[in-house]
Amino acid sequence: MRIVNLTRNTIIAEKAEIANTFLKRLVGLLGRKKFKAGEALIFKNVSCVHTFGMRFAIDVLFVNRKGMVVAALPNLKPFRISGIYPFCNVIELPVGTIQKTKTQKGDLLGDVSL
Repeated sequence: MRIVNLTRNTIIAEKAEIANTFLKRLVGLLGRKKFKAGEALIFKNVSCVHTFGMRFAIDVLFVNRKGMVVAALPNLKPFRISGIYPFCNVIELPVGTIQKTKTQKGDLLGDVSL
C-alpha cells in the first residue's frame, strides 16, 4: 500500500503494511535490524507508541480518521515513549522520512486505509 501526502504532493511510503493482527501489533518493528526507505507500518486506533527494545530510531505520524496529521514526531529514539494522541492511527516510518517529505501537523494524507 502506498501513502501519499496530498498537501505536499509527496510520497511518504511505497510499501506500507497494516499491523492488523494481534501478533503484528504486539511485535511491530521489534527484531528488525533496519527499516528501509519507502517502508511504513500502520497501527489503527492507538493513542501512543514506544520504542522499547528497538535497535533504531523511527519517525512517527499520528493521523486522525479523516487522514489529517495531528502530530509528527521525527527521530523517536530507542527506549522512548511518544506523547498521547487519543483516537488516532499511527504510521511508523524510517527516520528522516518526515524531514524528506516535509510532512507536518495539518497535512492531509491519501491512498492509505486509515
